[in-house]
Amino acid sequence: MDSSLFWAEKILFLHVIRREKSLKDARFQLVNFSDNELRVSLSNVSLSDEGRYVCQLYSDPPQEAYANITVLVPPGNPIIESREDIVREGNETEITCTSMGSKPAATIRWMKGDKELQGKSKVEATYDRMFTVTSWLRFTVMREDDGVPVVCIVDHPAVKDFQTQKYLEVQYKPEVTIKVGFPQGLIREGENLELTCQAKGKPQPHQVNWVRVDDDVPSHAVITGSDLYIENLNKSYNGTYRCVASNSVGETYADYILYVRDALTTTPKPTTTTTTTISATTSPPDITQDSQAGPEAQRLDHAVIGGVVAVVVFAMLCLLIVLGRYFARHKGTYFTHEAKGADDAADADTAIINAEGGHNNSDEKKEYYI
Repeated sequence: MDSSLFWAEKILFLHVIRREKSLKDARFQLVNFSDNELRVSLSNVSLSDEGRYVCQLYSDPPQEAYANITVLVPPGNPIIESREDIVREGNETEITCTSMGSKPAATIRWMKGDKELQGKSKVEATYDRMFTVTSWLRFTVMREDDGVPVVCIVDHPAVKDFQTQKYLEVQYKPEVTIKVGFPQGLIREGENLELTCQAKGKPQPHQVNWVRVDDDVPSHAVITGSDLYIENLNKSYNGTYRCVASNSVGETYADYILYVRDALTTTPKPTTTTTTTISATTSPPDITQDSQAGPEAQRLDHAVIGGVVAVVVFAMLCLLIVLGRYFARHKGTYFTHEAKGADDAADADTAIINAEGGHNNSDEKKEYYI
């Protein structure tokens, strides 16, 4: 026997109070022995090594020191399970995480993406003084959750960053949008129309249909897969055209409102200032209005026409007033020569005799006319 160990056993005795036995296990090794310290180590620690230890110094009087040893047992790999592998949008799902064989009991937390969720946990003690912890997480699944990881995090004093995860797989109804191939802007009679229905879902939509709300699709319209083509448009084609896409989850649709305007006509070049001003005023709406203006664009046309008529009427009234004032200022004159005293004469001969100076001395009498 080693002499240092011999003297240690003579001076200090270590034993477990609960078991009332000295430390004779080969797993105990002497680490340091001096006048004021005796240090030992224990390898391959097991749960049975947990308890209260006492160091006794046989002196006069004897002295004792105590230490409580707690053995930590890390949990096994957490197990994560879900009620179903594939979840439909809007349904509730349940995911379970289990941590077994730990001491003390572990704590379980949940994360979905970068957001922490609150689950419900249950702790069970086993026959060998271990603990099993089970946690349940319930939440409603949305299409944005597709491909997002749900992480089960196990917190325990003996381990760090102990976790497992499961990626969500979500099925959802199609998302439908309609893209206009041509024409761009206003749609007029005689032009052609091409629409493309874009549908995306999980699973991918297996059927895409074009219909016309409250009426039939024109007989000469061509539907190729998700494309709708109509040539030589006229106003009888006005209406709502609907693209319907469906998969195993459900169906979704998007609408396009067609409004066909009058065909463009060639207008003679304006010859007067007034006409030029009116033309400049009425032309912008035809350039900037959207092809989907519908009744609003028609009302705007009526308003523009009414404005033009008002301007023309106002111009004609102004012209009549100017002409009236012109004729009033340019008056005509003429002269008559009558002998003085002719008014008092009994006959023409007497009037001539009574006249003073004949026609040469007669006054001018003016008469006016308009």
